[in-house]
Amino acid sequence: MPKIDLETAPRGKGTRYPAPYDEPCRGREWIDVSAPAGLTQFGAKLVTLAPGVWSSQRHWHMHEDELVYMIAGELILVTDGREDVMRPGDCAGFKAGERNGHCLQNRSGAAASFLVVGTRDDRDWGEYSDIDMRFSAGRYTAPKMGYTRKDGTPIG
Repeated sequence: MPKIDLETAPRGKGTRYPAPYDEPCRGREWIDVSAPAGLTQFGAKLVTLAPGVWSSQRHWHMHEDELVYMIAGELILVTDGREDVMRPGDCAGFKAGERNGHCLQNRSGAAASFLVVGTRDDRDWGEYSDIDMRFSAGRYTAPKMGYTRKDGTPIG
């Protein structure tokens, strides 16, 4: 396996969330470190959050495990009923099927970075704990990500 060149790895900014749910995540930046290696069973991204930016809306996955490892800065891990400070070297994991929504929020005055690793299971779907939105299965094969309200009605 050759070394991954982060300078040429795919990069992105923002989120695919529909408005107004996209607002706290618009400044999220990421580098896909799994794509250059052709990995298919799990994905890994280096994510950077500027001050005031969130990793996502608080969510959970039905079929995908997820792990985050802090690299730089300070973030707040928000889950059901608690908040934890995350600093370099800290990690957290989220088991598939556990309906405990999670996200990372940058409430500090400096950028912060973490590595996120997760299963890639096209059956996966999940919900957002604090808003009336869910994501649909088929994220890895559908041309665009599908979002609905929790009762199944389309958003937008």
